Amino acid sequence: MCELLGMSANTPTDIVFSFSGLMQRGGKTGPHSDGWGIAFYEGKGVREFRDPNPSCDSEIADLVCRYPIKSTIVISHIRQANAGRIALENTHPFTRELWGKYWTFAHNGQLKGIKKSPLQHYFPVGTTDSEYAFCRIMDQLRERFPKPPKRVSTLQRFIWKLCDELRELGVFNMLLTDSRYLYCYCSTRLTWITRRAPFDQASLKDADITVDFARETTVNDIVTIVATAPLTIDEDWHPLQPGEMVVFDNGELTKPLMNRIKKDLCKKSE
Repeated sequence: MCELLGMSANTPTDIVFSFSGLMQRGGKTGPHSDGWGIAFYEGKGVREFRDPNPSCDSEIADLVCRYPIKSTIVISHIRQANAGRIALENTHPFTRELWGKYWTFAHNGQLKGIKKSPLQHYFPVGTTDSEYAFCRIMDQLRERFPKPPKRVSTLQRFIWKLCDELRELGVFNMLLTDSRYLYCYCSTRLTWITRRAPFDQASLKDADITVDFARETTVNDIVTIVATAPLTIDEDWHPLQPGEMVVFDNGELTKPLMNRIKKDLCKKSE
């Protein structure tokens, strides 16, 4: 399967450390050699890089590692093709506009029968079930909310509902953002970690790289990294449960969804 990488931070931060580990899984330490992509938000704009070649030996990926682009929201993806040929148009992440914002999406999994769902406003350019699912989500958001809902929690709950429905078609691990909130939905496997003061050092699993975050950050920095599997060997990552969604805002978990998660956990323990 593919692998996902996301970042939410309260101050513009580069993702070079985490991306350096992920890119090794794209054909070197992992089988995900069918393309990769990454999207950085700069205000309302998106800076994107995609390549249908393996990330482990991609000159474009090397450029991203050498050029520390700073952002508060990042979504990245390395692909192991199972639906749709290896091609640039089938390379994640995908981007569409809604309510004057660029939305970006990346998916890990397969969705049987997704292309039977009708589309009204958004249509895929490539042939993946992932891009079709993204168009389906955007269609339903536009139909349900012609204008952005006043309460953020209303939107978050609706997106969670859409993810639950897509999960019924197969495996649906995904990252989604509207330039501010990072939505993370788990179908089978997704993990996250939040780094804040006091910062410590960390070492990558897939590359001989160690970083002392205390030297690279300030005491006010909050940075959350989301990945399919933990990227470091000396940190405690938090696995999401199947059917669980979390949303990060400036590196922090949003409270409305945390309250729902706590209620769901209580019900499961009864």
